[in-house]
Amino acid sequence: MKPIELIHKIQEFEAHAHQRTLKRNELLLPKNNCDTHIYFVESGTIRMFVEDGDAEQNIRFGYQGDIVVFMDAFFSGKPTSYTMQALKKTTLTVLTKAALERFLEQEPAHLRIWLSLLEALVLQLLEREKDILTTTPTERYHRLLQRSPRLFQEISNRHIANYLRMSPETLSRLKKH
Repeated sequence: MKPIELIHKIQEFEAHAHQRTLKRNELLLPKNNCDTHIYFVESGTIRMFVEDGDAEQNIRFGYQGDIVVFMDAFFSGKPTSYTMQALKKTTLTVLTKAALERFLEQEPAHLRIWLSLLEALVLQLLEREKDILTTTPTERYHRLLQRSPRLFQEISNRHIANYLRMSPETLSRLKKH
């Protein structure tokens, strides 16, 4: 099941979903917030990053059809160390964790769907971690291009280079070849 299908099923079950629109460069929430909501990207593009001293390190991107969550806060109930920012005007459907829990308790099949989405996310995170730790910039670029070609249409080179842990000049050189 695709994330959009899950969101629509939850919306049918739980009428408390609402939409929120972010302007370009607007932050979803102030820093160090404990946010356990689930966000479905209806339109636009959002990035998740963590601050590293004076620098920002891009961790994930979300665009139309994706679910984005502050996973650390969602699971722990503690303030998140991440920030989400709209890269362009972005509309999100917002669901509460409580609504998700009621939905999952309603039927065992719902829980299986949620677990399969979580498994896919964990596998993506492990793949990214392996890429960052063990591959060259050229290999990271080609693997990302293969896994997420849409990223190169939606996200600026500056943010992609940061995500790949390389300079914008290195990314530009790799794209030329």
